[in-house]
Amino acid sequence: MIVCKFGGSSLSCRESIERVAEIVRSNDARRFVVVSAMGRASPKEEKITDLLIKAYNGDEIAREEVRFRHEKLCRELSLPSITDELDRIDEAFKKGCGFDYFVSRGEYLMAKIISGLLGMPFIDGTEIAAFSDEGRWLIKETFVKATENLKKYDCGVIAGFYGEDGFGRVRLFDRGGSDISGAVAAYALDADLYENWTDVSGFLMADPRIVDDPAPIRHLTYGELRELSYIGAQVLHEGTIFPVREKNIPLNIRNTNEPEHPGTT
Repeated sequence: MIVCKFGGSSLSCRESIERVAEIVRSNDARRFVVVSAMGRASPKEEKITDLLIKAYNGDEIAREEVRFRHEKLCRELSLPSITDELDRIDEAFKKGCGFDYFVSRGEYLMAKIISGLLGMPFIDGTEIAAFSDEGRWLIKETFVKATENLKKYDCGVIAGFYGEDGFGRVRLFDRGGSDISGAVAAYALDADLYENWTDVSGFLMADPRIVDDPAPIRHLTYGELRELSYIGAQVLHEGTIFPVREKNIPLNIRNTNEPEHPGTT
């Protein structure tokens, strides 16, 4: 069984999302899908998470942009309207919802959309990750919580990036934390493989902004991967390694735009 996570760059528009659906459907073993919030389809656009942060701080134009892009996406994918969900989020904001709840709605909305597109159950991030009441990620408690809750599903689409604390309040990982959500799901499900789909074909032997056409790195150890993450390689969140390393689950970094490329394992 494969857990596959798709980042915002893989979920930026109708075309990219249809490509994600093709990737998932091409292998019956891909039964659990973890998603980030919608990315930007062009350099002129902002990521949904950045728009939500602006909206929380009072930017009305940003709030309208979040609504517009999600409603437009549902129309383009011929899915039911998501307006009711957006209305509920607006109402929660008016009632003084917390920052973490509001900013996490990008992942929540995308998981709802992908769930409808794939015909898989929606799984809220609060079923996966546990946090202290101060907002610190509780690793052992997360493993127990995710393992217990995911037993209820044969397949599903998981909203990444957030969980909840002991009071039931939504709490966020650091930016890029959907990678961790995917690794936790792989741990809890005893997955055979964790695929992390992004916009690059794994790790390269040099920075392509400095060196032309660097060769790909096909295999890395967990330790080497962590070192690369620590020193600034932005392919993967550094917190991703621990959950999969605990159960020796292979991690495959793949490119949504080049699905035939083997990437880095």
